[in-house]
Amino acid sequence: MIINVRVFPNSKDVKIIKNGDKIKVYLKSKPEKGKANKELIDILSKHFNVEKNRIRIIKGERSRNKVVEIGE
Repeated sequence: MIINVRVFPNSKDVKIIKNGDKIKVYLKSKPEKGKANKELIDILSKHFNVEKNRIRIIKGERSRNKVVEIGE
């Protein structure tokens, strides 16, 4: 499954909001040294109930708009 994700780093709360075919993810981590990307993968793995190694960022490692692949 491939999803479009909009990331909001440095937020007060961690939450996921579905908006049609896009997902907004609010993270506590700051976007430095890959911390936000690691937190994003952790949150998505819990939300979709898959292992972390099944999730990878295809596009947008350094952007707020990301394309994420979730394997089964």
